[in-house]
Amino acid sequence: MKIFSKIAMVACCTAFLFGCNEQKNDNAAQADESLNKVKAAGTFVLGLDDSFPPMGFRDKDNNIVGFDIDLAAEVCARLGVTLKTQPISWDAKEQELNTGKIDCIWNGMSVDSARAAAMNLSDAYLKNRMIFSVKDKALANLAALAGKKIAVQNGSTAQKLLEASDAGKAAKEIVPFDDNQTAMMDLDKGGVDAVFLDEIVAKYWIASNAKDFVVLEEGLSDEVYAIGFRKKDQALRDAVNETIKAMQADGKFAEIQTKWFGK
Repeated sequence: MKIFSKIAMVACCTAFLFGCNEQKNDNAAQADESLNKVKAAGTFVLGLDDSFPPMGFRDKDNNIVGFDIDLAAEVCARLGVTLKTQPISWDAKEQELNTGKIDCIWNGMSVDSARAAAMNLSDAYLKNRMIFSVKDKALANLAALAGKKIAVQNGSTAQKLLEASDAGKAAKEIVPFDDNQTAMMDLDKGGVDAVFLDEIVAKYWIASNAKDFVVLEEGLSDEVYAIGFRKKDQALRDAVNETIKAMQADGKFAEIQTKWFGK
């Protein structure tokens, strides 16, 4: 009888603990109102550096456009909300996100361990390569950049990567700029010898501005882009993720990609 009582007591305790765990999980799920808040507000606020073509930038009429903007607009249409683009300081993007001023960071944001720790990242949706763009064709490889001035966007993964690399350490100076467009314009004026940036951005800028710049074959790394959400906003992150997957499956993603990249 005593043995039976002990077994029954253990079983009851186990059931009680299991019930508590279920309740905790239910409470956690109920506490995540991120998707419902966006739907109730009717707007999805996207934080971006508005000078990062072709991902997100201002056109000649001062409208914010780009590949990421088109993707986000389609996601919002499918979720039944309106897209609102909010320019932010890229160097303070995590603060802008965590204070609730924006719902996500969606702007050709490269994935690294620090960002994965600070944010709830979506699945990767685009591949990218980190490269050097030069104006002087005599600078044909990384070795030629030794002792030269290299520009990079402040607060970017490119900056961290460059500073830690042999190429960065061999440079005369690493010059930080607020955005890549300003860095490329400084390259054009001869203020710097090279710009280290995303290949997607470099090639788009060169083509759009009809410049005879060169992208070096030697880069420093391959990267992927993802969308950043607050750590607790799992429901919103999952909804955006699943919508993008649906767009990839039905061809809408490819349509937007062809519009901006030609393939």
